[in-house]
Amino acid sequence: MAETGYISVLVAFVLSIYVVFASVYGAKSGRRDFVDSARNAALAIFFLLLIATLALLHSLVNLDFSLKYVAMNTSTDLPVIFRMTSLWAGQAGSLLLWAFVLSIYMALVVMQTKGKSRELMPYVVATLGAIAIFFIFIVAFVESPFEKLPVAPLEGRGLNPILQNAYMAIHPVTLYLGYVGVAVPFAFAMGALLSGRLGDEWIRYSRKWTLFAWTFLSIGLILGARWAYLELGWGGYWAWDPVENAAFMPWLAATAFVHSVMIQERKGMLTKWNMSLIILTFFLSIFGTFITRSGVISSVHSFAQSDIGPIFLGFIAFILLFSFSMFVYRMKDLESENKFDSILSRESAFIFNNLLFLGAAFAVFLGTIFPIMSEAITGEKILVGPPYFNKVNSPIALVLVLLMGVGPLISWRKASRENLFKNFFVPTVIAIVTGVLLFTLGIDDVYALLAYSLCAFVLMTVFTEFFRGVRVRAKRGENPLVAFGRLVSKNKRRYGGYIVHIGIVLIVIGITSSSVFVTEKQVTLSRGQSVTLNDYTLTFNGIDQYTTSAKNATVASLAAFKGGKEIGIMSPEKNIYKYEGNREINQETEVALRSTLTDDLYIILMSFTDDGSATLRVILNPLVSWIWAGGVVLVMGAIITMLPDGRKGREEVFVRYTLGEKDSALKV
Repeated sequence: MAETGYISVLVAFVLSIYVVFASVYGAKSGRRDFVDSARNAALAIFFLLLIATLALLHSLVNLDFSLKYVAMNTSTDLPVIFRMTSLWAGQAGSLLLWAFVLSIYMALVVMQTKGKSRELMPYVVATLGAIAIFFIFIVAFVESPFEKLPVAPLEGRGLNPILQNAYMAIHPVTLYLGYVGVAVPFAFAMGALLSGRLGDEWIRYSRKWTLFAWTFLSIGLILGARWAYLELGWGGYWAWDPVENAAFMPWLAATAFVHSVMIQERKGMLTKWNMSLIILTFFLSIFGTFITRSGVISSVHSFAQSDIGPIFLGFIAFILLFSFSMFVYRMKDLESENKFDSILSRESAFIFNNLLFLGAAFAVFLGTIFPIMSEAITGEKILVGPPYFNKVNSPIALVLVLLMGVGPLISWRKASRENLFKNFFVPTVIAIVTGVLLFTLGIDDVYALLAYSLCAFVLMTVFTEFFRGVRVRAKRGENPLVAFGRLVSKNKRRYGGYIVHIGIVLIVIGITSSSVFVTEKQVTLSRGQSVTLNDYTLTFNGIDQYTTSAKNATVASLAAFKGGKEIGIMSPEKNIYKYEGNREINQETEVALRSTLTDDLYIILMSFTDDGSATLRVILNPLVSWIWAGGVVLVMGAIITMLPDGRKGREEVFVRYTLGEKDSALKV
């Protein structure tokens, strides 16, 4: 099977070169046979990389230790599910997965656009083929997962213990779907620049692909935070780790792009801006892949030092040079049709939104690469910690929350004084009342008060939009619940976006609460002793130990009480694995967690002694579950925005709201 997989990769590499040249030649010469041949070759690449991926999976599941990759990432004690997830646990396997996911996207684009846009599509396929050349080249000639060992060992090194978690079975895949998915809108942008078709066609094709990639980046970030919360045993979910940042940066840029393309579609504006945004987003996705795999930055998530760093840097340089050269070449053809009428308009709100997202992305980028820059200049690696990221990004986040509320209600083109008063009076009052009420209840942290007040403002603006639409439909005799369902189904993009905003608000509330109001204690207890934290009391029952084929485990048992009532037994663990793992990590902590809507009781077993005492870290995190609930709501909203509106043949009702000197029409 290994030989079959390697040969499949080699053939896929040759075909990816053919895809590029055949597509470009066919487009330039008008030879449709070459264009069609290139499309067929793109489909063949998918099947070849599918064979290669299945071949590696077969070797992993069957523990073929003659392969270096299998020996380095699996062992006989490993359950089958984690043998399969070892596919992306190491360098070479993760790069094969990157190439395979790209081939899926390329095949889908080829099938989706069959017979469409004959001028644009050959260059789109050629761009995807060029990206495929790079990644397949690395898998074939630099980091091959099919490399053989001179002598097969009897036992493998095992899988890194912190990767033996259910979330790691899906978190990396979702991130890959996001990372790689950004290549599709980038390919459409390059197709537009290369073909000269610079209208809205490439935007229409790429919008849902961007939303798709953005959605999976969002899922990956949420799942990664959840994994860190449960598996790393430090009490938090986000530490501004370089690899966390690597996924966060393209998410920020893609969010800006998703918002700004609406202005191009509606108003024929920001054409240059959108083109540069998608180039930047793709650059950040490749940069994130580089950070994870080059070993230049230390991270609990990243792979070991390797030889692919310079190759990646060369590819990144090529992307930037080629993309912006084409951008400059087509600059005159990218002039926008219209210009801004007023700073008090929805267009301006979107622009401010974009600038803030890019400001946040730049701040994260600077903090992430600063250790590399400092080492190159001074010879000393200076790390940038969470205080920098929090101090820079917290104010940006608050203003972005404000703009989430402003955007839906402010008028296009120019908002009048009457429009501003009518639409923002009630949400502003609600925000102020929320802040005053929370202050009287004892919350005096300025950041928390601002965050909660702005969240109330956003929720009120979203409620206003839904209420207005439902009210109009209800006047026509529809049941309010039916009216709500039809309102969303008739304009999924608009109202799905509002649901996404609700999800973001829940996440902001959860992050604010768990960051500002967290309480904790670290204590050493003997059997029978107790510790109290707020309403919770924990009584230490003692320590148990057990052994499996994979690990030696030590478990602390604690009886948990809330308000004097027993709520259960909590059992944090500390495990020592018998196989060292692919980064020589052989210890892992399993936290004990009791999660409710109001707070999380989080217990870490720090250490233990031979006499049976244990040192425990007890943390009370308020409203953490709102983060995960917000993630679910966000994903639901994103899925709704990607569903077709079904505009053909449907009745359109225009609801007019008086907004001063001009009415605003809303399709419901």
